[in-house]
Amino acid sequence: MKTMLIDIENLTLKRDKYILKDVNWQVRAGEHWAMLGMNGAGKTALLNVICGYEFPTKGTVRVLGEEFGRYPWQELRKKIGWVSFSFTEKMHDQLQNIGLEVVLSGKFASIGLHNYPTDEEMARAKEIMRDLGVGYLEKQPYVHMSQGEKQRMLIGRALMADPEILLLDEPCNGLDFFAKAQLLHTVEQLAERRETTIIYVTHQVDEILPVFEQTLLIRDGEVFDAGKTAKLLTSEKLSEFCRAPIQVQHKNSRYLLEIEE
Repeated sequence: MKTMLIDIENLTLKRDKYILKDVNWQVRAGEHWAMLGMNGAGKTALLNVICGYEFPTKGTVRVLGEEFGRYPWQELRKKIGWVSFSFTEKMHDQLQNIGLEVVLSGKFASIGLHNYPTDEEMARAKEIMRDLGVGYLEKQPYVHMSQGEKQRMLIGRALMADPEILLLDEPCNGLDFFAKAQLLHTVEQLAERRETTIIYVTHQVDEILPVFEQTLLIRDGEVFDAGKTAKLLTSEKLSEFCRAPIQVQHKNSRYLLEIEE
């Protein structure tokens, strides 16, 4: 039996209206999941609950074996890496920092490098950068990097803490076609190593790589369906999901979506 990393039961998050409603979802060690939904479906809200930034109105949330409300979530966050396009807005203090310093800062969960790293930490950061294909940015100021390079640097920063779960929240937003292809290649290589469970959040079907064998479909704050990607990303299922006739093609291990006339 594989270890349960995320176990969510009947989760509801309500403010002025329902943001999430009766969400049930389980993620086991060794699985890689895609989370697919339209803008405003509740994807990022669900990540916020998993990381303890949002308090559920009701329901049970267990992450890495610990139950929400019964464990100091700030400690649990150290085992969860979260990379989001919006996170780049928080990086102003690192704009002049070189790539190596940006990655090293992930070890200390800080914005900016305020601790002096050990030789082992320096070597680990350089290894991560090489593995992500950004070793050449070791001495490059963050401010001078392309958006795609910045995204890969943020993944490296998250990996520096050796997380058990890596959340990639729409990491391809704002990237051109070449930078997107580079980033997806990086994610695929990372997932194939099976060292960290990855949850890839997107609203684009073509970003769901073969390594994401499981998919969560979320719509209007509710789980529409969850299970094997191959069974969910079909013309029939996605037509129902999108409330419109859709044709899904599977070419070169990637999904392509067309709206039927």
